Amino acid sequence: MLIAPCRQQQRPQTELLPTPSALLSVRPGPTLPSPPFAGRLPPFFSGVSHHTQLPSRLDQPNPGAPLVFSVPRGASFVGSPRHARRLRRCRLSARPKPWKYHLCTMPVTRSKSVGNTNALTSPLGIVRLLEALFTCVAFSLVANREAWSHRNGDWCMFSWCVCFAITIVILVVEFAGFQHRMPVSWKNFPITFAMYATLMCLSASIIYPVFFILNQNISREERGYRISATVFSCLACLSYLTEVSITKAKPGEVTGYMATVPGLLKVVETFTACIIFVFVSDPPTYDHPDALKWCMAVYCICFILSLVVIILCIGECTGWLPCPFNKFLSGYTLLAVLMYATATIIWPLYKFDRKHQGQPSRSAVCRGSNFCVWDKNVAVAVLTAINLLMYLADLVYSARLIFIQG
Repeated sequence: MLIAPCRQQQRPQTELLPTPSALLSVRPGPTLPSPPFAGRLPPFFSGVSHHTQLPSRLDQPNPGAPLVFSVPRGASFVGSPRHARRLRRCRLSARPKPWKYHLCTMPVTRSKSVGNTNALTSPLGIVRLLEALFTCVAFSLVANREAWSHRNGDWCMFSWCVCFAITIVILVVEFAGFQHRMPVSWKNFPITFAMYATLMCLSASIIYPVFFILNQNISREERGYRISATVFSCLACLSYLTEVSITKAKPGEVTGYMATVPGLLKVVETFTACIIFVFVSDPPTYDHPDALKWCMAVYCICFILSLVVIILCIGECTGWLPCPFNKFLSGYTLLAVLMYATATIIWPLYKFDRKHQGQPSRSAVCRGSNFCVWDKNVAVAVLTAINLLMYLADLVYSARLIFIQG
């Protein structure tokens, strides 16, 4: 701002020039500060626009010389003490006042929503709520009647309870928004669990009616409870399968490795190997002849490598490998295909060929039981062939991934 150089005892004269480009000369006093208006007319000139560009004192060759600027016709300036006080107040009021920024704040609107309600109302959230409901009803019906026993019943109860608990944990984490605080990769963990839960509920839906409904002398009410538990287990399996189809990788989508087809195949491979371990261990059917020990080694080695890949993806530790991850996957999958190809030939050869002390048909001993040793050997042979196809498809997808990246 431009402070008028005036004295209280003597009022400076104001000259109104008749021409539009007249000059007005004001000699400033020695004690007043330099005008803060850099080339702009003070606001107390009457009849003059505030955007009129005027020379600054700093632009003068001699700063002590009188400041000369032009005003249009009809402008006037009154240098009275009252106007000087008005100019001084204007200069003070133009300074920034920090406290005004604290007083002039927008009103805060408190949100009534506590968490991410979209995690429960979206299609994926609704599917997860149905998963928790179905698994809870399944194990509640069985626990209410105590309709389970031995290892088969323990596995069914374990599958339903674990699926229910982890589903609730995922819902809470999604609702509270704690995905980035979890020690696992949230792009890989939910779909990995959903795929495992699908297979676990599927196995429980098959095992429970076979061992606890079929050929069981139970009351009609008890049978109704067990059939209802089986139905809800099947519904839970379908719900988890729906979640897998919703969250799996779409073409062109950037997501985790476990959401791709090779990642889901790793889950199926490890789960199939676990079922093989159950069949060959009770009773042990791989200790004689020695060729069957090679089959057991194939199952263990491939299972461990697949499980390591899943753990590395969930923990986001693929950078720890000494070689590129895609090349490691292709090499390991090729090795697994070759090893499973040998096991697919050796196991049925030594279990069903008479030349190698095998049993080609079901004996009379198995007629009185639901699942005898011969049935387990057949199941192991079938599951070995299924896992060979899984590893073969995994190899094709892994090789395709390398060619695309190359």
